[in-house]
Amino acid sequence: LSMPHIPVLFEEVMSALQPRAGGRYLDATLGGAGHAEGVLQRCGPTGRLLGTDADVNAIAAGQVKLATYGERAVLRQAWLDETPSLAQQLGFAPLEGVLIDLGLSSNQLDNSERGFSFMREGPLDMRFDQTRGQSAAQLIEHSDVEGLGMILREYGEVSNARQVAEAIWSARPLRTTVALRDAVAKIARPGRHTRIHPATQVFQALRIAVNNELRRVADTLPRLIELLAPGGRIAVITFHSLEDRIVKNIFRAEAKDITPVPGFGADQEVRVARVQLINKDPITATAAEIAANPRARSAKLRVVERL
Repeated sequence: LSMPHIPVLFEEVMSALQPRAGGRYLDATLGGAGHAEGVLQRCGPTGRLLGTDADVNAIAAGQVKLATYGERAVLRQAWLDETPSLAQQLGFAPLEGVLIDLGLSSNQLDNSERGFSFMREGPLDMRFDQTRGQSAAQLIEHSDVEGLGMILREYGEVSNARQVAEAIWSARPLRTTVALRDAVAKIARPGRHTRIHPATQVFQALRIAVNNELRRVADTLPRLIELLAPGGRIAVITFHSLEDRIVKNIFRAEAKDITPVPGFGADQEVRVARVQLINKDPITATAAEIAANPRARSAKLRVVERL
């Protein structure tokens, strides 16, 4: 049974982006299109939204959901790092607002064919765009223990990454989500996070590696800040510490004035802050929202405004 898609931190995102008539907006991770619909409702009758997602299913579902907005909603399949040039090509720059929600949508998690969840048996795929790149099964097949261990340590913060990598490697070929889950469960170290299944971090690590998620975020944020109109805002929702750290560090760096160090030549570039932080600490879900939508528990929202 598929859970209805509930957009996370919905009111907080609307309050951050303050959509208004005539504005141009980008939802770079369309997902279930809940946030996109909220922006379109609020920026009518003349505001427009470009919605992108690497997942073609999200685009197809979004076209149905947002059909009533006609030409005000422009949807395209694109990876996050393809969105800045796409926004320029389609005449959306400068942008009044950008949203990036780095969570998986309920539809992706609930569809066993996608391989994102170990709660359902399905092919070990994990690609957002199933037409490109290698699946998680292929990644495991073509990695050595060192490479796997590095992925688990860097992207999943798995404490006994080497042992887990060895267990996964010796269980190859792994074709299904359940086969991977069972291989991991055999050598699980019962830690302080006992309520979290040991496969959770392993699945996260492989998904990040398969889709090159962290590099895309790090590459794209500064380019999207460049496309913001003065006073335009960018809001990013993260779901784990690795993503949040990247977003926090980029936003803080972009909010700092950098002046030349005396004695290092006057030709050095003086970089003036491009943004101001709207919230120093991340915005998180209320207890009421978490009760209604448990997936909001780990969500963190950070917002900056273009100077």
